[in-house]
Amino acid sequence: MTEGGIFLLAGEASGDRLGGALMRRLREIAPERPLYGVGGEAMEAEGLRSLFPMQDLAVMGFAEVLPSLPRILRRLKQATAEIDRLKPAALVTIDAQGFSKRLQVRTREVSPQTARVHYVAPTVWAWKPGRAQKLAGLIDHLMALFPFEPPYFTVHGLSCDFVGHPAAERVRAADPQAAEALARELGLSPQAPVLVALPGSRRGEISRLAEPFGAALGLLKARHPDLQILLPMAEGSAALAAEAAARWPAQAHLLDPRGKPFAEAEARKFAAFRLAAREEAGRGGAALAASGSVSLELAACGTPMVVGYKAHPLSAAIARRLLKIDTATLPNLLSGEKAIPEYFQEDCAPEPLAAALEPLLRSGPERARQERAAEAALKALGGGPGEEPPSLRAAKSLLAAIKRKESAPLVS
Repeated sequence: MTEGGIFLLAGEASGDRLGGALMRRLREIAPERPLYGVGGEAMEAEGLRSLFPMQDLAVMGFAEVLPSLPRILRRLKQATAEIDRLKPAALVTIDAQGFSKRLQVRTREVSPQTARVHYVAPTVWAWKPGRAQKLAGLIDHLMALFPFEPPYFTVHGLSCDFVGHPAAERVRAADPQAAEALARELGLSPQAPVLVALPGSRRGEISRLAEPFGAALGLLKARHPDLQILLPMAEGSAALAAEAAARWPAQAHLLDPRGKPFAEAEARKFAAFRLAAREEAGRGGAALAASGSVSLELAACGTPMVVGYKAHPLSAAIARRLLKIDTATLPNLLSGEKAIPEYFQEDCAPEPLAAALEPLLRSGPERARQERAAEAALKALGGGPGEEPPSLRAAKSLLAAIKRKESAPLVS
């Protein structure tokens, strides 16, 4: 039996990046604690030997989960058995709400002395607020990314810390010279605008977004023949993204992460974002992105953007009945200003996407408005100059939760 270890589980690319940053800080301040669990390339780059491929859990949406249910249940049984064997000091589930909830329940049964921690608060402020009370009865501690989230949970007696989102932290850690190096490698012109296409990291996202995104880029390329398109890809879905891009009417430079260390692949992605952020002689670049945490990374790079998303029709219909917010783009939520245009479901179509991107390709009020909103959003997240980085705050919050659990009487 391994004592004092920490079992981490991420179910998708954004959670994997959070887990990788958390692992790096834990190795710095608590090197005596072994780290194991399930993750992707970011966590594996920090030394994790994933129990099974993270992609087995990367399913999002009400309708999308059903066909994958047998596989997910097998992985749940496998993860539970490993926790039963290891008896870790803590289980840290990162996002992946459905799987995480079930694993937390089973961990309480097989290893009651394990501190059950969840990283990334459920969006109870957006839909289904009753989840806050249910979560309070399930886990010992919650680590929230956004400053307005803890009161939703502490009112129900759940320990919750605001630790911040490490998007800006990751961007600042990347090599600032990488942008020019990437431009030279791809033969990009500094006088021509750069547009970064980001149709998601999950296979379902790419299958639904690649066609409208590609058609929108074709419309822009026809109007701006010198437009330079970059497509950063995720390790687990690179083949699908490349296949989709081959059918686009406008050719894109593919930033393929396969065979590259995670840090190098991420640095190239941020380099692409910075190239799209620059302005030259009154012209600028932009990004067309799937809704998600990548919008915060783009904001941290100063890249103006348009956001689009298409979910399974059944999932979208259910979500529309439950949502209590009028924007799903994180910089908009954090800044309190709908500066970033967003197009969902049937509105996520080539013509409106291209029309929204058009004014971002030149200097003007649309770019300036997004710049102000990005600054406000990043300030709200914390981790600025003179503040502890979010990943370090998360590591300290986790270790404090373990200490509380170890000192508390065991209640089965």
